[in-house]
Amino acid sequence: MKDSHGRTIDYLRISLTDRCNFRCIYCMPEEGIESLCHDDILRFDELLAIVRVAATKGIRRVRLTGGEPLVRKGVVDLVRQMNDIPGIDDISLTTNGVLLPRMAADLKAAGLKRVNISLDTLDADQFTYITRVGAIEQTLDGIDAALEAGFNPVKVNAVAVRRLNQDFLGFAKLSLDRPLHVRFIEYMPVGESGGADGTGWGKEDVISAQEIRDIINEGARAEGLGELIPAEGSRPEGGGPAEYYHFEGAQGTVGFISPLSRHFCGSCNRLRLSADGGLMPCLFSDERLDIKTAAEAGDEAAIAAVFDRAIGNKPDEHHDRVGTERGMSQIGG
Repeated sequence: MKDSHGRTIDYLRISLTDRCNFRCIYCMPEEGIESLCHDDILRFDELLAIVRVAATKGIRRVRLTGGEPLVRKGVVDLVRQMNDIPGIDDISLTTNGVLLPRMAADLKAAGLKRVNISLDTLDADQFTYITRVGAIEQTLDGIDAALEAGFNPVKVNAVAVRRLNQDFLGFAKLSLDRPLHVRFIEYMPVGESGGADGTGWGKEDVISAQEIRDIINEGARAEGLGELIPAEGSRPEGGGPAEYYHFEGAQGTVGFISPLSRHFCGSCNRLRLSADGGLMPCLFSDERLDIKTAAEAGDEAAIAAVFDRAIGNKPDEHHDRVGTERGMSQIGG
């Protein structure tokens, strides 16, 4: 599929649920959000119908997100059935890792290829502050389980927020001795805007990818590690926009995703599907095209028509928009 700006669209991010077992401060209020009703969420047979049509339109990569996707019952069987769809070459998952120790092996056997695990701090107390309900050991155990199950690559995603004063060098050093691919993501103005306390996004909290890299390099030089160098030939598999670097001799890489300081809209290759059946051309847009009605009716031609409209409506870039009607947990991270 080509959009009106000549970009090939081959990647679909699917939110399986808006529910989560964490309450991360940059994602949702402490009390959570009003969850979708059971009847409002796409059934798995509807999701599979959408993916089958998407594959005929050129979608090759699918990423399952949430909320926390692993809290939805039946996800292993969904992966297995999705893996059998002709044309789907890569199924991946974004998770907080809590449920991976008991699910990683089954997910790998079902056909899941890759996992991204969200981890925003290496400090135990700060982890509980950020997630409000979690313990860092849960996510660290999830990372161990993903490696033990043989997923490759295993990526660790850290949202960089200035007021959190995160240990960026400590994160980068996770890539030294194990094949972990650490990625820093600039804090994005999705959802409620205008504040640095609680869930509100504030521009003052954004740290650019370049500044993060400079902080890492300064600390690495002081420790005798040398600076990060471009990861030519060792870039991990995936369809995302990260720029990758590595330390000399490291098993993994360090990536930087810069949606604000260095737009990658010109190479955007994705659409997003919300848990309640909204097909979204852009993360930074409130436009949602109803694909649930067509899926409920089993009308493949109508499903295809919604994809065509979404592709046609895909904007050239996000134009530095601040704030969206839905938060990240409702869109699909």
